[in-house]
Amino acid sequence: MGMETEKRERPVTAALVMVVALAALWGLEFLDQLSGNALDNYGIRARELDGLPEIFTAPFLHAGWDHLINNSLPFFVLGFLVLLGGMARWLVASLISVDSSGLAAWLLTPADTIILGASGLIFGWLTYLLARGVYSRRAGQVVVSLVVLVVYGSLIWGVLPGSAGVSWQAHLGGAVGGLIAARALHRRASRRTRTPATRASYRY
Repeated sequence: MGMETEKRERPVTAALVMVVALAALWGLEFLDQLSGNALDNYGIRARELDGLPEIFTAPFLHAGWDHLINNSLPFFVLGFLVLLGGMARWLVASLISVDSSGLAAWLLTPADTIILGASGLIFGWLTYLLARGVYSRRAGQVVVSLVVLVVYGSLIWGVLPGSAGVSWQAHLGGAVGGLIAARALHRRASRRTRTPATRASYRY
């Protein structure tokens, strides 16, 4: 009964978490504008060792309102869908995506460049959702993967060099991180669910 209640409440919890997270992004951009874009200094400074800690602050910052507006809807929708799988998996998938995206941006972006924005994390969530259905083979997650592919699949091209001022490096790193997270979280889970059946077949 407890698990059934938790499942019913999970969408509400996921929505609330994403509303708070999105509000935080907008609040930070408001503060950034008031400070004359001073918070942008906490973006990733490419190729600088003292710029590595900013891997964990850059996803919360944006280069103006247009940048934030473009990221807001996919941030909310994809983050919500990942959260439906549970808070722990959302945290792990997010952390792996942020790490991978930030390291790729730091290493591959030309020096004297500052990289910021949630798009690397968004690409991580995107590829996580796409790959999760493949690894878990659960009908519901496969359906989610297909829907995400139809609605947001075109974003994948963002991992290739394109528009000036757009960090394809962060996109690529985030996408790789999402794949790693899906494999780590759902391949392991699928092994656990198969283990009893496999052992039972050998007993007979």
